[in-house]
Order: sequence, then C-alpha cells, then structure tokens
Amino acid sequence: MTAAAPSVPPAAKAQLTPTGKLRAGINFQNVLLTTRGPNGEQGGVAVEFARELARRLASPLKIIVFESAGALADSVRSGEWDISVLGVEPQREKEIAFATPLTEIETTYLVPAGSTIRTIDQVDRPGVRIAVAAKSAYDLYLGRTIRQATLVRVDGIGAASKRFVDDKLEALAGLKPQLLELAPSLPGARILDGNFTVVRHTVGTPRGRDAAAAYLRDLVEDVKASGLVAQWIEKSGVRGLSVAPRAETEPKT
Repeated sequence: MTAAAPSVPPAAKAQLTPTGKLRAGINFQNVLLTTRGPNGEQGGVAVEFARELARRLASPLKIIVFESAGALADSVRSGEWDISVLGVEPQREKEIAFATPLTEIETTYLVPAGSTIRTIDQVDRPGVRIAVAAKSAYDLYLGRTIRQATLVRVDGIGAASKRFVDDKLEALAGLKPQLLELAPSLPGARILDGNFTVVRHTVGTPRGRDAAAAYLRDLVEDVKASGLVAQWIEKSGVRGLSVAPRAETEPKT
C-alpha cells in the first residue's frame, strides 16, 4: 500500500532534484534502518522512505551508499546527496535541515561479565572506558554529556564491539537492538536497564533548501499518519525500532 501523493510544490521538487534525479545518501552500516539481500537488494526504512519520496516527486532515484553515519553527515559539504536519513543531532543541524522525527531507538550500555556497574548513572565515573561508534548520533550525545568516563571512539559499531572485547573496556555504548544481538555471544555480559538517550532518525536536506525542507517535514508526518512507516518497520523485521510520535504530541526536550 502507498499513501496518496499530494501535489509537490515546484520549488521543493527543484531543490530536491537539482540534477534531474533524487540523490539519497544512505548509511548501510545502520542495520536498523537498512537491509541488504543476498544479491545486494536494498531495503529498510531509510531506503523505503527514499523510494516513496522519489515516487511522489515522479523522479528517478539514485541511492548513494555510505558505510558510516559520520561519513554520510560529513559529505553534506560536498553536495553528493539531496536527502539523507540520519540521527537528529545539534551538531549535524548546523549543516542539515532535518524534518520532524521518523523513527526512534533507545540507546544503552553493555557491560562485561563481573562488572560492578549496575545502572546507567554509574557509567560516567573515573576509570570507566566506553567504546562507541565514532560520529554516531549517540557518540555526539555522549560527547556533550559524559564528564568523568573516557570515550574510546572507533569507526563503526562492529569495530567498537571488537575494541570493547579485545581491550577489556568497562562499557560499550550502542543502540539497544544492536546490543541485544551482541550480548548472547559474550557470556555473562549484561545490558543496563533504561537508556541514556533516544536516537531519533529522520530525513534531512542540505541547509539553504527551504522549500525542500518544508515539504520533507510535511511528508514525514504524512507517512507516519498513513501507517507507511509502521509497515516499513514490520517488513524489515527490526526489533526495537519504533515510529516516532506525531509532531503535535512529541514530548519537548
């Protein structure tokens, strides 16, 4: 099922397709928002959203593959893409105009067997080393909020997980679904209850494209209200990923 396609303002279409096609930057390392089939088939919420937008624009779609959130966010300066799907973060908002949140995911910590750390509040203390995927949305959050612990930044959650194990670090920060998948392979490891933040992902476009940004905000609310986002999540089979609240009911931060 697809939602009805309202008319697209000409200025928005021009800003979203300056090369004659919609160029969507997608981080395929984020397995919660993207999928790859055995023959390279692309899917997941981020890809489905890009396809829906291209359909409404009546435009060809070019998906530009990235392998980290940091590389995708940084590439906004090079003009490689017209839209991207990323975690909303103040640092990124300086260069990217984000729509209202599309999805949300809890973040927490994994601690090793025998750890004396029992709660999230106990992580931020001297001597605690936290492995984290560099330039991820939750790394940017921790960079603003951690005061006493040390952040050990590694490219990608896979490499961060390996560093956590190899160097016997005290905690691994990550999206809860990723940590739930990792925990069974580490006997005695525990996932701490609660969350240190909730990462909200959505579509963004380079700043300065005001008509495009306004249209994307309306589109995000439309695909949430129509049930499309929930369908995309169900189709991807991802646990722990939720549709973000409607804009008018979203809690203030």
